[in-house]
Amino acid sequence: MEWQSGLNFSPIKQITGKTKIVIFLTVDAGFRNLLFNFEMNHLRKLVKPFVMSTNGMNQYLQAARRALRWQQEHQRQMKCCRFDTIATHGIYSMQEALDFNQGSIIEPIYMSTSQAYRDAAEMEAALGYQIPTWCYSRIANPSICYLEGVLALLEGYGSEAETSCVATSSGMSAIQSATDPFLAADPDKPGAPVNFVATAQVYGGTFQQFSVRKQQERKAEWRKVVHSGDIAEWESLIDENTRFLYGELPSNPCLSFFDLKEVAALAHQYGIPLIVDSTVATPALLRPIEQGADIVVQSVTKSLATSGFCIAGAVISRKNLVSKINNAPLKADFATYLKLLPNRDNGPNISPMNAVMALNDIRTLRMRMDQTSRSTLKVAQFLQQHSNIEKVDYLGLEDNPLHDLATRYLFLVDSEHDDQYGSRVNRYGHLMSFRIKGGRRKTHEVFDAFKRIWRATDLGRIKSVATIPAISTHSQQGEEGRRLACIPENMIRLSVGAEHPDDIIRDLDQALSVIGGKIVKVSGPEFSAGGASSAGLG
Repeated sequence: MEWQSGLNFSPIKQITGKTKIVIFLTVDAGFRNLLFNFEMNHLRKLVKPFVMSTNGMNQYLQAARRALRWQQEHQRQMKCCRFDTIATHGIYSMQEALDFNQGSIIEPIYMSTSQAYRDAAEMEAALGYQIPTWCYSRIANPSICYLEGVLALLEGYGSEAETSCVATSSGMSAIQSATDPFLAADPDKPGAPVNFVATAQVYGGTFQQFSVRKQQERKAEWRKVVHSGDIAEWESLIDENTRFLYGELPSNPCLSFFDLKEVAALAHQYGIPLIVDSTVATPALLRPIEQGADIVVQSVTKSLATSGFCIAGAVISRKNLVSKINNAPLKADFATYLKLLPNRDNGPNISPMNAVMALNDIRTLRMRMDQTSRSTLKVAQFLQQHSNIEKVDYLGLEDNPLHDLATRYLFLVDSEHDDQYGSRVNRYGHLMSFRIKGGRRKTHEVFDAFKRIWRATDLGRIKSVATIPAISTHSQQGEEGRRLACIPENMIRLSVGAEHPDDIIRDLDQALSVIGGKIVKVSGPEFSAGGASSAGLG
């Protein structure tokens, strides 16, 4: 199959005796455009064939060409801006606001299921993917496109790679979207076994998706990397049927870390992509594509959308990635391929409301990750010296065995351009974990004594949140699964928020005092701050 890209809008052409078709596929309301040139017999495998009439369409086709050039130039200019400017403005231009959105300086929420067209000619051209269109909100939506545009730019920041993004309804749907296409049966080797290599230190939901949904139900073998810092272990698990490598960086909750460049090079050596879940770091501290990864997964719900108002995920990919899959559009622009084909059919994409809620939080990402990282280091240093703490897991601590490796990768983006820093500075994120002396019972007592730190299965919030992974996020994977993932029953995971670190430390200190026998009393009012009476009064 021949892959071409260019500004050719001819609907059907005869070339050297073969029937070919050029389709103009548009994602993100015209901001990212892709021209697929397929032989017709290959196209029939992907979309229903159609015959287009060009009568009455010329004005739309010509306008589409001009719009493509304008959008490409606008994105080129945005790529020249600093990280904070991109996070603030994304792909939303003043011209778009004035011409299409009533001059709104903030991206509007398009709460509409579908797009109307001016006439039959525009509809025919749009649904034939010849001109920019969003068409239907299960596939695309202007509000969603604004989120996808900014995430593509931020994950590609500082690299020469071209990136694209598809937003999803959650982080778990992003993981499924990023991995499932690579596990499809190979028509050239029907019946051949399929496997993928991924670290054992992953989020509990990821562990379940890999072990149950993929391995048990689909017979796609998960080959677990237990010691992710050992490149020989990675390589020993790869064979001709391995479809991709996968890892969390840093991992949740034990903060494991591996040499990203080394693992990316290994993946490419075997002709397969590296997929990285970078939720904990965010693009403010780490951009895996810049270091050689092919695909990045983000649970946007977490640090990116810190307010906690939305559930969201995203898949960001470099264009022209490597894969053993014989699928040209998948390799040429993976995120766009997901959006227009698999996710169009499976329907895991995000809602417009959640997209804009996330978008608003992303604008302050870098400054938040800077502040919470500094606070987390201070909290970790306090806990490390506490007599009731068995161990602290935080990459920012100098005696952490992975500190030196993490220091090579985790930097506050653009810190060298900040007046207060003037050079690159390391930041290690807002997630940490610590282990209580005294086992399960004492761990629960300390956890129950928190007054300022919220008890919830969440992270990345603007408020500090803690959980016990063994009984919450990682409970379903069983004792053996937790052993592989280094999740002991006396571990508390802490996501440090934007509070002053002294107040977080004060809450930790008073909670830890229960180990020495102190009784922590918790009281509550009979009327809420808003004036509602307690049910106990009835």
